[in-house]
Amino acid sequence: MTVRVVLADDQTVVRAGFRALLDLTDDLVVVAEAADGAQAVEAVRLTRPDVVLMDIRMPGIDGIEATRRIAADGELDAVRVLVLTTYQVDAYVFEALRHGAAGFLLKDIEPDDLRAAIRTVAAGQSLLAPAVTRSVVEEFARLKGPETDGAERLAVLTEREREVMGLVAAGLSNEEIGRELLMSPLTAKTHVSRAMIKLGARDRAQLVVLAYETGLVRAGEV
Repeated sequence: MTVRVVLADDQTVVRAGFRALLDLTDDLVVVAEAADGAQAVEAVRLTRPDVVLMDIRMPGIDGIEATRRIAADGELDAVRVLVLTTYQVDAYVFEALRHGAAGFLLKDIEPDDLRAAIRTVAAGQSLLAPAVTRSVVEEFARLKGPETDGAERLAVLTEREREVMGLVAAGLSNEEIGRELLMSPLTAKTHVSRAMIKLGARDRAQLVVLAYETGLVRAGEV
């Protein structure tokens, strides 16, 4: 399967570097480039890519707002956004995850890791396993504090769904959740999907953010 990619970065040299790298890969193809958030949203609507590599800091509409607009568009449900950042712990990254990004990558990522990350999110999987991603969510959720209506928001979930959501926040895969709770990976996946639907979460990344924001888990607990 060929994965179609949109590159969004205000620096021409950065886009050229990523394009050169992806052009050397048979199953990854760049279908459009954008120099700011507005161009990125337009490019995504025109080309319907599988993955967007989205710089956060861009002039005009930044990567966070562009990510929010893409995630909010029902016709773009299949598009996954990977935000690009220079710093591991970044409040902007946390906001991007809150607004629908599937994960984030450091700009100095190794070529093979970049290719693997694009393929992973294109396949509908999560990039939340790396501890650094969870540390970003945990740190800024800790500073922000849990929502006052967190318990009310979680009231729509069953006890099992809350339990599974907490394990997702800990970075466990469906297989690992299944082993932890003595259920099949398919059953674990079903609970994850139901929790996402009930809470309006776009993907596992947003589910992790919600787990911290609602106070289901707290910094240092997972």
